[in-house]
Formats: sequence, structure tokens, C-alpha cells
Amino acid sequence: MDTSRNEPGTGSMLSCRRKSNYDPKTGIYHSLVQLEERHKIPTTANLDTATFVLSQFPILNKADMKVALIDSATNCRLTYRELRRSIHSLAAGLYQRFGVRKGDVIFVLSSNSIIYPTICLAILLVGGVLTTSNPINTESEITKQVLDSGAKLAIAAPEAMHKLLSTGIPTIVTIRDPLKSNEASVEELIDSCESMELPDNKQTQSDTAAVLYSSGTTGTSKGVILTHGNLICTITLLKWAAEVTSAKDDIYLCFLPMFHIYGLIFFCLALLCASTTTVLMNRFDLLAMLEAIETYRVNNIPAVPPVILTMVKYNGGGYDLSSLRRVASGAAPLSKDVASRFREKFPWVGLKPGYGLTESCAAGAVFLSSEEAKARPAASGGLLPTFSAKVVDFESGIPQPPYSEGEIWLKGPAVMKGYLGNEAATSATIVSGGWLRTGDLGYFDEDGYLFIVDRIKELIKHNGYQVAPAELEAILLNHPHILDAAVIPLENEDAGEVPMAYIVRATGSELSEEQVMQFVAGQVAPYKKIKRVTFINEIPKSAAGKILRKDLRSQSKQHIQSKL
Repeated sequence: MDTSRNEPGTGSMLSCRRKSNYDPKTGIYHSLVQLEERHKIPTTANLDTATFVLSQFPILNKADMKVALIDSATNCRLTYRELRRSIHSLAAGLYQRFGVRKGDVIFVLSSNSIIYPTICLAILLVGGVLTTSNPINTESEITKQVLDSGAKLAIAAPEAMHKLLSTGIPTIVTIRDPLKSNEASVEELIDSCESMELPDNKQTQSDTAAVLYSSGTTGTSKGVILTHGNLICTITLLKWAAEVTSAKDDIYLCFLPMFHIYGLIFFCLALLCASTTTVLMNRFDLLAMLEAIETYRVNNIPAVPPVILTMVKYNGGGYDLSSLRRVASGAAPLSKDVASRFREKFPWVGLKPGYGLTESCAAGAVFLSSEEAKARPAASGGLLPTFSAKVVDFESGIPQPPYSEGEIWLKGPAVMKGYLGNEAATSATIVSGGWLRTGDLGYFDEDGYLFIVDRIKELIKHNGYQVAPAELEAILLNHPHILDAAVIPLENEDAGEVPMAYIVRATGSELSEEQVMQFVAGQVAPYKKIKRVTFINEIPKSAAGKILRKDLRSQSKQHIQSKL
């Protein structure tokens, strides 16, 4: 192992620069990977996302009869030829019958379905701006997003239609109801509309393509403006990564919500460019996922840490998972311990964590090799091509060298345009030179691999020390009687803040608060000890699997106030 990083002077810095592409003069880390010419990101100005994605579909011959999407519940299949026709027909219907023009915001309220990619691509093709929402959101949350985004038309699943009534927005249902013959539906538009040229649809890469709302795990959700250029950049990078790491006949499984950037960019856009076949699930269910892997011989699963933890803790059997070759992890940090336990339980599966944000169009860092990931179980990969990064000390503002922690700043063509209607938040997040302040605490090692410690806003300030909730959660999840855990700061008169844990016990467990605190105390420094424990039935999480600590903090305050 190279120990030059421990030696002072120029030699150490040159070593870091050579191995990690860290420039000590600028404090900038650059990607160590270059795209080949055939994978270069398109620079044509007059190019929109849908046109680019459709140009990557198999050409009109036997190849386009390949299956693109499979509904796991019904086994309904859609070929690339059928998908292409559906996209063009729906775009024509939106243009002719609903007057959708360039720049019109279309609100999509639906869970995963085999027509979700068609809806998204048709909206983008006609020149609309896509905004999506979780159908389980409350009526007030949905109304707020409709108004904030300025949506002119909604497309909704039948079961979510009632949540839009108070907005007064014109709405198309996704699936036709035979009892409502006059009700417009996506299915009916696809079946009845012929493909046509869209004369008013001259879009550029700088035009807005989507307004996606951040998860709001630490505060109010904000509308992230993503341009066609942002989407095309990430699509190109993910297509490249898929072709580098996967076989042409690979089958992917999708249970990630398509209304979230992770599921949207992967399954509605990027993987279609790689001509893959994807099996779709309406939502995540462990047994349904295991059955789908066996039935469809699934090879690849983009996932989130809670799913990986569920697989680790599942003690059942009877499913043939031998086809599974790769599992990716994103949207939230994956702990080293959970990653190690997954690899021990599924040694034939390559586990590859990655890093990205809605604000970076889901891109940032990735592992191209499962062996690389196994060698660095706590890392989130290396910077993707086109990306640069800084690690900035959030007190001094000075860029940090390898192994020094700070706020991760990202720069590249996938970084958002800004927050919709929120100049203050935009200027605080995108700073001079186009750098995106991610709000994540982390560092790079000497080889250019990124390590995420936690969200800066979520760090617990204890007597001048900083405690990362993710570190304590990783320890707690190793306890055999703990199914899930979350750690938040609890106000303390003497120390400022102390760690408080919310615990989901295993069925039948009588684990006590004191046992939880003792379990952690034996493995951490005194200032990191858990000071209070509350048992809970379920840890609140966003659709992408991020812990909603703000909800837990609110719950803890209410609990304390109720005792006063």
C-alpha cells in the first residue's frame, strides 16, 4: 500500500494527484474515467430528451420486436416497436386533443405501470415539462405541487384521481373505465391517435424538461429544474455504465418508484437506450420481488438500502436466485456492515453502491466493477465522466485533500438549473462557478473513491463534537433483534444535542431501551452513546428509501411536550 499520503510535503500531494486526479492547486477532484467516442454526450443544441431516447431504440426490423417492458403482475409485454408507436400516438393526442405545447407543465400522479415510460416520453416529445408525484401523498401536498409547478394538465391513475378534484386541473386517467365512455384516458389516446409531426416542438438542450420535487427529508420539498441537457447527460452516462457492466440479454427488475429521479432516469429513459428488458413491479414487496427474480431470470436490480437490508434479514427460502448477477444501491448511504452481510449471504451477486441527487439528475459517482466495490465496502464509487468535485470545509470554505472530510460539491453538465421560483435556495445551493453544494458530508480516498458520511444538516452536535446518525444506525442494524433503526438529535440543556434512537424490534423480541443503549455504548466513543430509545412499528421513509428524520424529530417533540 502506498503510504506517501502520510508524509508531508509536495511528494504526498503529487501522489494524490497522480492516483485520484486531485489537483492540490485548485482543490478539485476529476473523474478518472473517460468516455469513448461512441459514448460521448451529444452536444447538438437542438435536441430534446425524447428524440434522443427514441433515436437509441432498436432500428425498425426484427430487432425492435425485442421486449422492452414486462408487467410482473399480468405478464403483459411491450416490445420496442409497440413502445415507439405508443409514445408517438400519445404525444399526438396530447397535442391535438389537449392543446399541449412547448413549456406546458404536465402533472403525473401514478405508481409504476407498464405505460408510465410512454407517458413520460410522450410529454417530453410534445414539448411538455414533466412533473411527478407520489400517489400516496395527501390531497394538500398534491395541490401544493400542482400550484407550485404551474401544471396545466394532469395524468393520473384512477385510484388517485380524487386527490386532484380540488385543483380544478383538467385530468386524463391512465386506464380507461368501461363505465365512463366519455372519460379521456391514456389508453384511448394511444389507440385512437395517429402519429404526426409536431410543428411547434423546436426544443433545445437548455430548455426545461422536468421539475422534480426533492424528497424534503430535512425540510420543505423544492422543485428541481432539470433541462433536456441534464437528462441527456445522465442518460448517456447510465447507458454507458449499463453497456460496460451488463450483458446484452440482461433482465432488469424495477420496483423503484418511477416518480422519483432514480426510477425515472433508469427505467423510463436510460435503460431503454441500452435496449434492455425490464420487469416492472407496481411497488416493492419482498416475496413478489423474489418470485419475479425466479420467474423472469432477473440479472440486475437497481435498489435502495432498505431493500438490501430486507434481503439480508430475510430467513425464508425456496426461491431460485441464481440468475441474479448485480444489485446497485442508491438514493441513500449503504452502511459498510449491511453491504458486507449482503455479500456474505449472496456471494455470487455483485453489489455496487452509487451516489447522486435529484439536483445532479441522479448522477455523481458509481462503481464499474463489483470487485472494486467489494474492496471498498464503505465507498460510493468513483466520479462519473464529466463530473468534478470538491470537498469543502464548511467552516473555513477551504477545499480539502484526500481523507479530509467536508461538504461534497459537484460540477458537471448533469447539475440542475436551479429551484423553481426560489432564487434564495438556488443561490445558496449553486455557488460561483456552477458548483452544486450537495449538503452531504464526505471525503475522497487517495484512489479517487468517494465516501459519504452523512447529511450535514442531520449531524448531531454534542459538546462541540459531530455525531453522524448513519454510523450509529449501522451499528444498531447489526443487533439480531433490531429490524430497522433511525437516529436523530435530541435537544439537551447540558450537551446541546444527544443521539436518540427509534427502533423497530423483531417480532416477539423483548429488547429493552437499556439493552439497546448498552449495545451501542460498547462500540463507540462516549459522546456518541445513545441517550434515549423509543420503539416504533415502522421507520418513516421517503419513496426513495431515505429516512424522514424531520418526521421523527417532530414526533419526539410532541412526545416530550405531552409529558410536560
